Amino acid sequence: MVASRSTRWSSRLSNPDRTTQAVGGIDRIADTLLLDSKVSAIKGVTPARMKALEKLKVRTVGDLLTHFPRRYLDLSRICTIADAPLGVPCTIDCRIHEAKLKRPRPKLPIVEVTVQDDTGTMIISFFHMPWLEKRLKPGMRLAVSGKVSFDYGFKRMTNPYFEELADKPVEGRLMAIHPATEKLQAGHLRRLIGQALYQTRGMLDPLPVALRQKRRLVSRGAAFQGIHFPHSQDEAASARRRLVFDEVLLLQLFLMMQGQKRSELAGARAHLTCGPATRALIAALPFSLTDDQRRAIADLHEAMSAEVVADHMVLGDVGTGKTIVAAFGVAAAKDSGGQALIMAPTEILAQQHLKTLKPLFDAAQIRCALLTGSTSLQERALILEGLEQGSLDVVIGTHALIEDDVIVRDMTFAVIDEQQRFGVDQRAKLLAKGIAPDALYMTATPIPRSLALTLFGNLTHSYIRQRPHGKAQRKTIAYDRTDRGKAYDAARLALARGEQVYVVCPLVGDRSARKAKQDAADEDERYHPDVTIESEEDYDLSDVASATKEAARLARTVFADHQVGLLHGALSAEEKERVMEDFASGVTDVLVTTTVIEVGVDVPNATVMIVEDADRFGLSQLHQLRGRVGRGGKDSQVFLISSSKMPNAVRRLEALVKSDDGFEIAGYDLSLRREGDILGNKQAGASSLKLVNIVLDADIIEEAHEDARAMLDADPHLEQPCHAALAREMRMTFSDEIQVSGG
Repeated sequence: MVASRSTRWSSRLSNPDRTTQAVGGIDRIADTLLLDSKVSAIKGVTPARMKALEKLKVRTVGDLLTHFPRRYLDLSRICTIADAPLGVPCTIDCRIHEAKLKRPRPKLPIVEVTVQDDTGTMIISFFHMPWLEKRLKPGMRLAVSGKVSFDYGFKRMTNPYFEELADKPVEGRLMAIHPATEKLQAGHLRRLIGQALYQTRGMLDPLPVALRQKRRLVSRGAAFQGIHFPHSQDEAASARRRLVFDEVLLLQLFLMMQGQKRSELAGARAHLTCGPATRALIAALPFSLTDDQRRAIADLHEAMSAEVVADHMVLGDVGTGKTIVAAFGVAAAKDSGGQALIMAPTEILAQQHLKTLKPLFDAAQIRCALLTGSTSLQERALILEGLEQGSLDVVIGTHALIEDDVIVRDMTFAVIDEQQRFGVDQRAKLLAKGIAPDALYMTATPIPRSLALTLFGNLTHSYIRQRPHGKAQRKTIAYDRTDRGKAYDAARLALARGEQVYVVCPLVGDRSARKAKQDAADEDERYHPDVTIESEEDYDLSDVASATKEAARLARTVFADHQVGLLHGALSAEEKERVMEDFASGVTDVLVTTTVIEVGVDVPNATVMIVEDADRFGLSQLHQLRGRVGRGGKDSQVFLISSSKMPNAVRRLEALVKSDDGFEIAGYDLSLRREGDILGNKQAGASSLKLVNIVLDADIIEEAHEDARAMLDADPHLEQPCHAALAREMRMTFSDEIQVSGG
């Protein structure tokens, strides 16, 4: 089978830059194709080991070679037990004296191992790994790596990494530590990877030689060898750089080629961007646009005026005025005889957009309507008729817009707001309402450029960093729960000035009521999936502020002289609208709410926000929450209340206190949570990124994006012989996504 595939691919993979024929007993085509074979093709992979590898998501030979080390054990820097410094990671060469299994509590097995070298004795404790008692035998030689402490008269290590050593002297080298399982330990895994490297030693390098030389990249074979079996940190770093470049380049090629499919669709409209609706919209603006807004509008109009499909993204911090950019896209669609749809993730946000945009649309004679899950049947029928007949120019709505009975006569422009909250299929369904419509994607999560290029490499981008109300100051303060009275004092002072207050709680009601209320919740917030809990031990439900109970308590005590409202996702759409209208109009002074107000609520008079149990929210989510205050030009304050002592929680809150810049916060969040997590749901292809660190690898990402674009400009379908191997690699890497998208 391999021979026939080798014959079939040999002509397609031929490349003047590399040798593809069998040389010295090595068949480069066969070795390359072996990467796609089942991992059982590697000598030493038994059926039992195949099952163990399956748990590590290693199914093919290629998966095995891309099962990268999580760290390295530096065997060139071994110290003795006597010299081992306290509190500092170190590696010790020692022998086992004895191993005992202890159970101080029924569900707490501890294997206590006494190890020795020529300078002393050390105790190693392994928690929740009782099987080690049988594995670790007296006399066995180990290299153990971890932090050393001193307690009860002995130096100690807790749950260190260990590696069984042969009787030969330890060589001065790095030892890769791969993620392993109980049934397949790191040493066995390393030997299988070594065998896989040998059996694929003739693999072709998919990168053209000219590109490798331009970026000074080692060959792929050398990179795999260097990352799994490096002789130095420099060799490991060089290998990692090459493999990170590969990951990003392949993803960029996939995204850009998927984007090309849209741009090649027949029927794309070259929009008019200076027509009467656009001019009327400019004249109707009650405020001056910021420079960033002007640039974003110009970028969008430039993309829409081209004769190919536009896919543009506007990235901006909360409160920077992204919605007005969408309005100018709608005006261009109106001036070009087309229609538009604006899809938002929640009813509240859709209603907010309508409230903001309708006066401007009326002035520009752009006919608009709102369609959500709570729209009455009679009103819905009129809206559907208006869309199909063309009497409506734009409809703002929620997921209701992608229902099958929503038919648009001539949709040429679509807006997807908070696009990361929609799945790939939902976004595709909206775009399918038109024939090759231009698309604008917006997000209030300020994504750094490196992340935007990685996950949205097929889109053009505009950034909005300036806030329209530039003079307003927003201050964030973190208080322990014992000091939250200070936050209440600040809130009462704001109320005395005629301003308004938010109090945000992470959960609604109690645990027993959550399921019933979630079933009753509509398409809004429900129970926000981004609420985070640092650990199970830290989760004490009696300690979690409940919005319903908190509203009653505050109305009875702290804010007894003021009107207190309650908003959460379990309310009906009518109730939510009434609660928000009361707060926006000033009838309600204090609004106790869940994260349903994270996006879409714009009350200029709200100047104070108190976030209870702030440690239970994600960093970017907290930043978006605080964007609800200070939107009217008045100085504002945000108080983060937390009693958590968890280090990560403390660091997150400190970051918010130090910076009010959403892009800076997002960068820090990425350093904690890595690439796709900051966006909530993963983007297409993101699962292929195993090594990429968005923060540390920004330069490599820029280079790979630039090279992918240049490559496709010269060879749009990667049909040239020098790109054949790369095209195949890309197709194999993203085969699932390509099949789903119909490619």
